[in-house]
Amino acid sequence: MHPISKKALALCAIAALSAAATMAGAAELPAGTVIDKANLDKIKSDTFDGHTIASLLTDKLEWQIRNTGLKIPLGHAKPVQLDPKYIEATKKNAGKAQFDEKTREVTGWVAGIPFPEVSQGDPFAGDKLVWNFYYASPEGDVINNKATFLMISGDKGLESTQDWLFERYYMKGRISGDKPVLGDGSILSKTLFVATAPEDIKGVGTFTIRYDSPKLEDSWAYIKSARRTRRLSGGAWMDPVGGLDVLNDDIYVWNARPSWYPKVKLVGRRWILAISDAKLGYNASKKGTPEEWKTVDLSNPPYWNPVQTWQPREVWVIEGTPPAEHPYGKKVVYMDVNYPRIYMGEAYDKKGEFWKFINFHMTPSMGEDGTKYSSSIQGDIIDFKARHASIYLFRGYKLNEAKIKETDMSYSALESIAK
Repeated sequence: MHPISKKALALCAIAALSAAATMAGAAELPAGTVIDKANLDKIKSDTFDGHTIASLLTDKLEWQIRNTGLKIPLGHAKPVQLDPKYIEATKKNAGKAQFDEKTREVTGWVAGIPFPEVSQGDPFAGDKLVWNFYYASPEGDVINNKATFLMISGDKGLESTQDWLFERYYMKGRISGDKPVLGDGSILSKTLFVATAPEDIKGVGTFTIRYDSPKLEDSWAYIKSARRTRRLSGGAWMDPVGGLDVLNDDIYVWNARPSWYPKVKLVGRRWILAISDAKLGYNASKKGTPEEWKTVDLSNPPYWNPVQTWQPREVWVIEGTPPAEHPYGKKVVYMDVNYPRIYMGEAYDKKGEFWKFINFHMTPSMGEDGTKYSSSIQGDIIDFKARHASIYLFRGYKLNEAKIKETDMSYSALESIAK
């Protein structure tokens, strides 16, 4: 070994003193502090809830703060809300779900989290975590959301609005009734996603039956010119939705059966800032003004930045490689370690260049039967290549409505809405 020179020792001492001085000057920031371009470099070494600001910001969040005017107000995170019935279903069905390492498929799942204990050292950790999300993302057995999409140009601002209906009826994994599985167990869910206004797009959308098997979904779309529905190809899960900046695979940030992605890997575990205590953004009394959509900064370029409080959350960072025919080359998602909900995702093109940012605003919610959930009440899908965004905000949402039956979910519902 070579002896350490006096000069090297002096440099080490100076570096240590500098680091100590930096830490000594760091402060614990109060709730309400707003991170923006003007103060970012000054406060990166400061902490919030014990975490440095530098460690809480993902690369793409920091990039947006510096380049798109994103502002992040800080708030303290509330404990994760999990319904006792959800916890009990996980315990009751522990060990029933089996992962096949060859097919990367899961069999035997009934309800609750299929893999409640996932080790970072497991070579299939990424797969199992996404299966947890796919099967047990806690947002209700019956979902009835009325949303408005804001179509936003990064250069010109709000272009138009579109009203959409999103209904999803789960046939498996149900925790709000007596039966966790309806039917023979072959169908996972039925989803109706259809535009209701303005008139020129009314009826545009899809009805989808998702099977609990590698079998591709059955989907139908309403064709206005023919005034009838037609069946879509099995690859519709990766197609764009109407004229939105959204793929079917972007619903809930990740909307594909995990095995449809040729590769899913766990990148790591870390803390980030996410919107986990969101406020409903629709204000009917301000209709026709920017304040109608108060949780979107429609007054300042690029007009799509959220106006919400962000909280520290510990997440799994998971990277998925889609099939070759998929528009994306890679998708990276950030999922809470305490319950399987994904807060945000990044989509990259085939060259590996950053393309889209998908940010879902989560909030504690409750079904009409009293079951506790966590809902996404706003979603920002930003296409940075096109400098365009599609942002949905709920005008209202209902979970576990007793009046909605499985028979209400059909492709004929598309026709009824369109007509």
